Amino acid sequence: MSASPSQLGDLLRHWRGVRRTSQLALAADAGTTPRYVSFVETGRAQPSRHMVLRLGRALDVPLRERNDLLLAAGYAPLYTLAALDSPQLTRVHTALGSMLDQHDPLPAVVMDRGWNVLRANRGAAQLFTHLLAPAPMPDDANVLRLMVEPGPVRDRVLNWTAVVPALLERARREAVGGVLDGPTASLVRDLRARADVARILAEPDPLHAAAPVIDVEFRVGDDAISFFSVVSTIGTPIDVTAQELRLEAFFPSDDASRAAWRAFAAG
Repeated sequence: MSASPSQLGDLLRHWRGVRRTSQLALAADAGTTPRYVSFVETGRAQPSRHMVLRLGRALDVPLRERNDLLLAAGYAPLYTLAALDSPQLTRVHTALGSMLDQHDPLPAVVMDRGWNVLRANRGAAQLFTHLLAPAPMPDDANVLRLMVEPGPVRDRVLNWTAVVPALLERARREAVGGVLDGPTASLVRDLRARADVARILAEPDPLHAAAPVIDVEFRVGDDAISFFSVVSTIGTPIDVTAQELRLEAFFPSDDASRAAWRAFAAG
């Protein structure tokens, strides 16, 4: 009687498919044999905890999902999921706070992998408070929803039809490990399925040869202010939260935007 595939085997096959990697290539990267990888995937071999970690590392599986591999193999998770303000992440929390403060009065935010805003500097608070007025900024602000779904923020994005395709593509490209997690993938599918978004996505890709990035142009008071952004991540993280954090800092796209933002922030 042949053994049935294990839950671990299902996960390994899934990640091999995501990475487009053969059993032979995975075995070489993990320092084992294709026969052993095949046995693990079919449930005929029970890998050690160390081997599960080697396989996950070879497949560049995000830390959250490496914990899933360990659980599927019958082992306790290795990578912690600490709160951003916990003692364990004090250095990360302090570094992010310093970056946010130093970027002020220009906007900057810290987001998780689902594009939920975790922290914002004073400049970002000013910008979103203005864009959302008269409503306050929600505690569970999600940048994708604020930008794509109907509402006051979307209404104040002057180049919305150019920004939306780029933003949804960014969500895929900047996903942890290059793979959208379940909730974020579901959100992106829902946003792409909106009739107004689907019409834009069905159009030919516009050419932006004159600029290296697509700016976001906001209507702020009587001014049009254009920003581009730079995204930073934590280097060599060993905590799930730390790996999934992104700090997005906004910069004026031109001198007119810089002057208009300086006047708005001062006021």
